[in-house]
Amino acid sequence: MEPADFVPDWSDRPRQGKFFPHLPSFPLPDGGCAPDATLDRGLFGERGTGAFTLAMLGAMLRDSYGLTGRRLAVHAGSDLISLPSHSHASWSRGTASGGGLYPIGIHWVSGAGGPLTPGVYHYDPPRHRVTRLLSGDVTGEVRAALGELEEAAATDQFLVLGVTFWQNSFKYDSFAYHVGTMDVGALLQTWRMWARAHGVHIGSAFWFDELRLGRLLGLDPAADGVFAVVPVRWADRAPATPAPRTPGARVRRVPAEKSRRTHLFPTVGLVHAATLDGAADRPAPGALGAAHAAPHGPGVRVPLPPPAPLRTSVRRSLRDRRSSFGRFTAGPLLDPARLSAALRAAVAAGTLDSDTETPGGMPLTRLCVFVNHVREVPAGLYQYDGETGELVLSKAGESGAFLQANYFLDDYNLEQAAAVVVPVARTHDVLDAVGDRGYRLVNAVAGATAQAVYTAASAVGTGCGAVLGFDCVSFLGKLGLTARGEIPLVVMMIGDERPRPADYRYDIVAP
Repeated sequence: MEPADFVPDWSDRPRQGKFFPHLPSFPLPDGGCAPDATLDRGLFGERGTGAFTLAMLGAMLRDSYGLTGRRLAVHAGSDLISLPSHSHASWSRGTASGGGLYPIGIHWVSGAGGPLTPGVYHYDPPRHRVTRLLSGDVTGEVRAALGELEEAAATDQFLVLGVTFWQNSFKYDSFAYHVGTMDVGALLQTWRMWARAHGVHIGSAFWFDELRLGRLLGLDPAADGVFAVVPVRWADRAPATPAPRTPGARVRRVPAEKSRRTHLFPTVGLVHAATLDGAADRPAPGALGAAHAAPHGPGVRVPLPPPAPLRTSVRRSLRDRRSSFGRFTAGPLLDPARLSAALRAAVAAGTLDSDTETPGGMPLTRLCVFVNHVREVPAGLYQYDGETGELVLSKAGESGAFLQANYFLDDYNLEQAAAVVVPVARTHDVLDAVGDRGYRLVNAVAGATAQAVYTAASAVGTGCGAVLGFDCVSFLGKLGLTARGEIPLVVMMIGDERPRPADYRYDIVAP
């Protein structure tokens, strides 16, 4: 992507989070993980009717975006040589990210029904604290920005996800917007799994008056975007009289920027402007009906065994989640029950319970699967039928040479992975159905799918990786997608890793 000659200036990279010096901050508790909060319940359990407490919210933020440990292992990642340096340390967290730990900003807008002084708070992942940016109940402004949204009327607690483009574009230039939208979906999926495992339902809003909400949070509309709002059902009911609108209120403090020079890339600005158009015009229910995943084609069906159970706690699964980075091995062959578990998790993440999706509706994605080294499953290209749990053969034969030739980096050997999973979506149909803002939704679903597969692989004890640096045009032809109007969104690998790896792991919080 343009500019083709861009080279990141690593010596002038931004912080991996936002820093607000000299503002009051408060530690968050960690309520732990309930004994029955398994990943299986988080992915496939009933829609919960419970509510959050401060201890639960603290635990969810810790498990999703808080820093939980330092990792230093011998792997094929390009940053390996710099990891021993503390300034380049790799800090782990529960949610995957596109290419590095460049997190989304999490604002907590709390009203009078919350446990803290009403105001706007920013979550500080390294310290697991919240920094107060504004005092006063401004939840009326959030409701006004959300418009007619049922979940917003029942609470005065909101989590708002924002992205500062420079935090990704310093590395990815024009590709940053694509990465950021997927990161949003990965975080939302983590929250959905964690909350459902604890008996609470979390939905999300993608359509709202973004400029109004950005003004409230003190964001620069050219440099920052507000990508999702999550109404949080609280254990203490919101006041009977909702807070009034306060159009003049706004956060005045801005985070301290570490980079000496920042740059706005034209493509990022153009895409962002397109997704702002009609941001508050929420599509009618069912608007996505014609854009759901295309039906499976014909082919020989290969049954998979029942999925391996995901009895691991959602916290443990998130803490153990990591990228394999070249550690895959083709032998022994992968247990097909583990593949079945990962594919079932991917289907569960095919919707985000967002404000424009029909509850219980069809997923936006379809799964194509390259089988390389799975026991009792012949090598070939398949489609996954989520309703029957079967693989539908598209083309028999090995695909390892194709996969490796069409991946751009050196940190994975895709041929050694037991299976390579490629979610595809009818992106242009989504844009036709709901407008350009649908681009955010499709990419968020892709990020959610990657996070679900990562976490399921962790729970069944196999390796996982996800990459974006692949030749999309070649994959279109290989998967036979050109005539179907589908686009491959991300490439995910699962499989066993080489035994006895050289690894160093240090947990900075109790597992």
